[in-house]
Amino acid sequence: MSIAPLTLQANYWESFELQDEDLEYLYNHLLEIETPLTSRELAEVLVKERIRFETEEIKKQIGNGATYFPKDHYKVGEKIRFPALKWEEGKIAGIRPGTNPEYHPFEVIEVEFKTLGKRAFASGVENHPLNAPIGLDADAPDLDLQNVLSQHSKSIQTKLAEKFKTVPDLVQIAGAWFPRSLLVDVNIGHLNLAEAVLEMADGGPLPTRPILEQIELPTDVNLKLTEFSMNLALQEDERFDEVGPSGETLWFLQRLEPEGVRTIPFHLRYQTPANMAAMENTDLAAALNSMVFDELETEGDQPSRGNHITVSLIYPHWRSGTIPLSKSIARLLPTAYEAPRVNFTFVDEDTSKEFPGWVVRPHRYVYGLKEWYEEKSLIPGSLFVIKQGKIPGQVLIQALKKRPTKDWIRTVLVGTDGGVVFTMLKQQISNDLDDRMAIMVPDPEAIDKLWEQTGKARGTLEVSIINTMRELIKLSPQGHVHAQELYAGVNILRRCPPGIILQVLANQPQVSHLGDLYFKLDETASEE
Repeated sequence: MSIAPLTLQANYWESFELQDEDLEYLYNHLLEIETPLTSRELAEVLVKERIRFETEEIKKQIGNGATYFPKDHYKVGEKIRFPALKWEEGKIAGIRPGTNPEYHPFEVIEVEFKTLGKRAFASGVENHPLNAPIGLDADAPDLDLQNVLSQHSKSIQTKLAEKFKTVPDLVQIAGAWFPRSLLVDVNIGHLNLAEAVLEMADGGPLPTRPILEQIELPTDVNLKLTEFSMNLALQEDERFDEVGPSGETLWFLQRLEPEGVRTIPFHLRYQTPANMAAMENTDLAAALNSMVFDELETEGDQPSRGNHITVSLIYPHWRSGTIPLSKSIARLLPTAYEAPRVNFTFVDEDTSKEFPGWVVRPHRYVYGLKEWYEEKSLIPGSLFVIKQGKIPGQVLIQALKKRPTKDWIRTVLVGTDGGVVFTMLKQQISNDLDDRMAIMVPDPEAIDKLWEQTGKARGTLEVSIINTMRELIKLSPQGHVHAQELYAGVNILRRCPPGIILQVLANQPQVSHLGDLYFKLDETASEE
């Protein structure tokens, strides 16, 4: 019969829960080292301590006489564990003499188990294979620090952060934790000086240390603790914005951030229509979402592999100088532990020109491309490539330029009466296009006036969709429109995610679904 070496209980780390003793240990650890630690670093400290503690407990169990060995004698009522039964615990219910001519006189103990019922075992037998000492399985994966961290660090970090947030004296900044009561004092004078330093740097971004060097905050205590204290004071002052990507703390004066970062650009603002019926054909929505990038679709495009992605524009983002922070785009851009806005650097891959970009996480868009769009002569529907930079905090961007040619392309025109017409005109094109998304806008200011309309003048979303559908169908020899084309067309006139467009189509009696993502308009049917 084989005996399993002693180790942790099955699923020990899967079912891990932070105990008060763990919290006290980590709190005291922070006090002892006087250095803020991230959740990841604290998770490693905690796992290391848990392994040490559990190892000691196992060693105590091995040596406390509660393990069954055939050589030992036992008493009724005693509880012992059985290595050969995966360390099941049983209670001795009775003892009787044993009879076996091959052994010296011995006893038989009857043991009751909670899950195994009643069983009998030999006792007082000196020569038996099971008398071999039981050792600790020091090589068990669940007792290996690096193995545990690789498998369970993220879940432990999450539980640790949730627990720490309930402790009033523990504060967090840039992913690191420390007791507030031991922070270096940062007063309003220091913060005013920090504002002046950032203002001289055009608002930022600046790391904490250069700010400290200019405001004469004492740094002889502990530089990391001083930085943490300053970071927390800046975070709690609404004048300052922490804009660094994960692992880097950078500060910016909020009032000097671009307008399109502090507030949602006009063309990206959207309010979900009231009383909108739910979309029944989820496969149809998924198919359309896979073709576009839209920050309003939280369950939209799925992250793809690779270090780059080709993006096409819709009018609202083209006009705002932004790109959507959809799932597949977001994975290529810097993010942060908590900061709502992240400052980074775009690098034009063709010219090596650098310019600032901003990830606006709460509203899921990226700002800073207005001048670049104009410089590259991009239009709604143009294609360009976003790549992960080789340097942290940098994102490569490349327009898909081609030799300028005159091509027939959908063009939107606004009449003197404010009416909108989609037509096919020859236009100068110098970039690769998404054929279904491409729409030339010769007069953006005229389109913007339509966006500024309110009430009856603006009309309902349903009317905008049907009117746009009618205009686009006129340009199709087949007399139908693809949902992706309609999505691009509707967003010339108003901000609307693809899923809502499909919902509207599904509830219009004059609209017929032809299969795939093609739709037809029946003008003879009654219209609302």
